[in-house]
Amino acid sequence: MHTDRAGGHDLRHHGDAEVRDDGARLIDLAVNVRADTPPVWLRERIAGSLAGLAAYPDGRAARAAVAARHEVPVERVLLTAGAAEAFVLLARALTVRHAVVVHPQFTEPEAALRDAGHAVDRVLLREEDGFRLDPAAVPEDADLVVVGNPTNPTSVLHPAATITELARPGRTLVVDEAFLDAVPGEREALAGRTDVPGLVVLRSLTKTWGLAGLRIGYVLAAPETIAELERAQPLWPVSTPALEAALACMEPRAVAEAAHAAHRVATDRAHLVAGLREFAPDGLRVVEPAEGPFVLVRLPKAADVRRHLRDLGFAVRRGDTFPGLGEEWLRLAVRDRATVNSFLQALDQAVTLARH
Repeated sequence: MHTDRAGGHDLRHHGDAEVRDDGARLIDLAVNVRADTPPVWLRERIAGSLAGLAAYPDGRAARAAVAARHEVPVERVLLTAGAAEAFVLLARALTVRHAVVVHPQFTEPEAALRDAGHAVDRVLLREEDGFRLDPAAVPEDADLVVVGNPTNPTSVLHPAATITELARPGRTLVVDEAFLDAVPGEREALAGRTDVPGLVVLRSLTKTWGLAGLRIGYVLAAPETIAELERAQPLWPVSTPALEAALACMEPRAVAEAAHAAHRVATDRAHLVAGLREFAPDGLRVVEPAEGPFVLVRLPKAADVRRHLRDLGFAVRRGDTFPGLGEEWLRLAVRDRATVNSFLQALDQAVTLARH
């Protein structure tokens, strides 16, 4: 019988579990969606699309907008119901003999592969190496390799040149760039590259734009790969409001706003990391350099600290559901300076409470 708890890890646990039900009252540092989103102008664009709900969705304009944004032909673009749908399509549509997932990372790709009946090998990046990617660690015969960049939950940004070392003829190289638009200048991005054999790039609009409830993302890949994935999709997989959101988020004004937000996130993250470093005497260690809109920390009695933080009004993401991490890990979403200051005060209390 298939189980998601592969190797003892609950691959279906995600940050939203921390803020459902009784967690809805908490200040959320568990979910990696940018706070105060979607912006008013985007909500208005989406609301405006509701007048057209009687017609079936037509994704051509949104697909063309994504293609223009990344300067690729439309045949290299597939719109999906969030990046998570893309993982399911890849698992179901592609012929895979030897799948490898580089961990710790977002667990949905491995869960989707296992659900589709594939055996999955894991390459575990090591804390002592700063969770850096070593291309030589990936088995040569792997014909599907999945890696995140920047990686959730480690916040490590791998050099594009290091990732492209994984490319081989006959191998599909899946790079999850769901958080790359939160990196200033989109450094190390592979989206739009057409010179890397077998490259499949996934992008999400749910993180930066606060559209997790709308489900919109896209895949960039060779036309023949896009055609295979599209055949595995149901008809009209992306709703009209989600298509309108994609169209809006590809416009130059939106791209500029996302770029500005990325710089603000970097500033707020530096403030969070500086505050966390103050807890070094308590045994807390931050994985650095953090490049995503979240940071990964290791600290003694993390499960107790997380429980005390909940009592103090803050939700953080447990790390033990990620392969390669244990109970001493927590992931913290980057928030504005005032929220971070309140959180750091609560963390001080939680660490003291956990010690006794």
